[in-house]
Amino acid sequence: VRQGVTVALLLLAALTPASAASAAALPLVINTWAFRTAAETAWKVLESGGSELDAVERGCSQCEIDQCDGSVGYGGSPDESGETTLDAMIMDGNTMEVGAVADLRRVKNAIGVARKVIEYTKHTLLVGESASLFAVRMGFPYEDLTTQKSLSLYSEWLNQSCQPNYWKNVVPDSSKSCGPYKRREEVTYKEEHTSSQRSIHNHDTIGMVVIGESGTVASGTSTNGAIHKLPGRVGDSPIAGAGSYADSTAGGAAATGDGDIMMRFLPSYQAVEYMRMGTDPTVACQKVISRIQKYAPKFFGAIICANTTGSYGAACNKIPGFTKFHFMVSSPLLSRPTEQVVDCI
Repeated sequence: VRQGVTVALLLLAALTPASAASAAALPLVINTWAFRTAAETAWKVLESGGSELDAVERGCSQCEIDQCDGSVGYGGSPDESGETTLDAMIMDGNTMEVGAVADLRRVKNAIGVARKVIEYTKHTLLVGESASLFAVRMGFPYEDLTTQKSLSLYSEWLNQSCQPNYWKNVVPDSSKSCGPYKRREEVTYKEEHTSSQRSIHNHDTIGMVVIGESGTVASGTSTNGAIHKLPGRVGDSPIAGAGSYADSTAGGAAATGDGDIMMRFLPSYQAVEYMRMGTDPTVACQKVISRIQKYAPKFFGAIICANTTGSYGAACNKIPGFTKFHFMVSSPLLSRPTEQVVDCI
């Protein structure tokens, strides 16, 4: 009988996800970077009885108001024409519904508009001028997203011969002068240098995952995108599975960094699928980063992961000037929203 019990226990251990063994508690709020007010806002929403989607929306919109590091919300990251545009998404892990906006112009509350895409349309992603028109119909005011700071960033860039920028294989030489550019007849292929254009001072995104007491998952992102991007460029942030992903049967994840590289690998979706198979959240995050490293060893990026038990983790790609990744965690195990740090791999 004793032998049978031992075998049964061994089988149970084999079937238990690795993450179940780590300390975990619900509800949980986790977000990219040391954006404390965003974490506090989301946590207060949960404490006051708000939903997981409410917490994600309010937490990310707090960053839009605060202009977190100049990389979220109005007045930062002007594009090639000097305009600030916004991208955002929100995802319901119960229904798998996604609402997203990209290249949103003259409307400040991008994640609020993304939430309305879920609530009032059968669509997933609205873009550009039409997304702004939708926002106005939903009651959002038109507001100028340009500030004195974004104008000075733009003029400095023009004075530096438009360096850095995102053009290649064009004339005149985009590494030395401003456009307008034309395509070069002969295309030359050379290794992309992404680390010089994105840095720890160009965060790009707030990504947030919220898991309620019952294990319900929601996620979201908000950003003003890559500074000096081509007008019309959309990065990973508003793309489901790239910028963030939520599934109440497995967990949630959110990414930050060089969206042009990261979106090619759907890192948030991949991390959630690893966690579905029982992979610990930290390991799931690391596996996603390692996968991208094989193709773009110098990419700037990080990801946060959390499963439905409340276990969480993060990982980042180690490059010069970016060796640690800071993120915020709120849970019943912590007396207040707490900044945590991981070493990049």
